[in-house]
Amino acid sequence: MNFQQLRYVRAAVQNDLNLTKVANELFTSQSGVSKQIRELEQELRVDIFVRRGKRLVGLTPAGESAAKLIDRLLQEADNLKRLSAQFAEADKGRLIIAATHNQANYVLPKLLLRFGSLFPDVEVELLQGTPSYVVDALVRGEADIGVATEAVDGHPQLETHPCFTWKHVAIAPVGHPLLELETPTLADLARYPIITYSAEFSGGLQVQEVFDRAGLEPYLRLRAMDADVIKTYVRLGAGIGIIAEMATRNGQLDRLGVVSATAGFFGASSTKIALRKGSLLRNFAYQFIALLAPHLDPAVLSGRKRAPVGAAPPTIAGFADRADLLFGDDGPVELETAGQFADASALSAR
Repeated sequence: MNFQQLRYVRAAVQNDLNLTKVANELFTSQSGVSKQIRELEQELRVDIFVRRGKRLVGLTPAGESAAKLIDRLLQEADNLKRLSAQFAEADKGRLIIAATHNQANYVLPKLLLRFGSLFPDVEVELLQGTPSYVVDALVRGEADIGVATEAVDGHPQLETHPCFTWKHVAIAPVGHPLLELETPTLADLARYPIITYSAEFSGGLQVQEVFDRAGLEPYLRLRAMDADVIKTYVRLGAGIGIIAEMATRNGQLDRLGVVSATAGFFGASSTKIALRKGSLLRNFAYQFIALLAPHLDPAVLSGRKRAPVGAAPPTIAGFADRADLLFGDDGPVELETAGQFADASALSAR
């Protein structure tokens, strides 16, 4: 038995039993993967996989248990490597962060600059994608830390911790009628085509649910994965946007304005840190977490200290109160516009 065989089994499970993908991922041949797995099964005297001809089609009952144990063994092997690096090169190494677009673009920049000044010998790699991509990167061991919204909650292999809360706001092109209203209503927003996040993001579902509860049927003209795309289409007059507040506070609002009093319409969301359960991180990784979520104790997260029994839950700050994350609000550029903004009913009739 060797670690290479164990890695082949784990990779087969992670790649839906597709040995071609396993071979490509591990830079070997498909026949080599099959041979090594077979040799491991012979040594263990159990079949790990159910086969149909040469194809793997499932895990046997013994294989289900073996796959979980193999995953833990490889995780502990990685932990051992990190532990040795902790003493050999305490403040040197590599930190891989998987994050969604909003977090990577509007939350992490100022924090990563600060982290870089504290740990100049730590190389940071930022992986960017959807919430499901963040989860997959953590589960597969491709990232050390995940930063996303509540969408990462509930996965059995991950633990999540809140960083801060935030809200959605409506945006519109400069000159849009909604920007003239002091106290617009949800019905006022529903009069216009809406551009917001894809359903895979917690915000996309949240926006739809709020309109549903109010008995309104908005014209959701376009869904997108990130706020920059949404803002582009709003600038072009395709509709109004509903985006995360950090994309207005830490993002360019050229030719756009925030519709007043809309921050309370869609409830509060939460940015979360996600970690793989049982994974030991380098000390600098825990320091990064402390920068992003100051209410979390790095010693407790790393297991060096027990959490106080009966301690009250920490107070989670709102994004707008996190001066350490804010890097300026350029605000809307006041431009004269002669454009007309059609409401949703007019567009639907075309």
